[in-house]
Amino acid sequence: MKQTLINKAMEVRNRAYAPYSQFKVGAALLSNSNTIYTGCNIENSSYSLTCCAERVAIFNAVANGENEFKSLVVVADTLEPVSPCGACRQVMSEFFTEETKVYLMNNSNDIRCVTIKELLPYSFNLND
Repeated sequence: MKQTLINKAMEVRNRAYAPYSQFKVGAALLSNSNTIYTGCNIENSSYSLTCCAERVAIFNAVANGENEFKSLVVVADTLEPVSPCGACRQVMSEFFTEETKVYLMNNSNDIRCVTIKELLPYSFNLND
């Protein structure tokens, strides 16, 4: 299943709307029901209105009634495996458990598997 997620993330990355940064990112998210949701970054000339691939995939899943996830793949053309921004990490912490695998990768197929706790220790959550 991981390879399927990688393929979907790489495919959707090509649909990213990134005319300002030229930095295209794709994400593929596997829900607990084994449905795959994808997302790509969508830029706006007002940068604060830009939405990252990770959040697009998560919001797409939530809009379709899913809120429990097994894994996420994020891919971008970076030297090292891509690192999610702080906003994406906070959204992930809202929906991911410690068991949710987050695969960060680049176009050279370098991959790093992390958890949300590693990405955002001491996150702000419902208990706070």
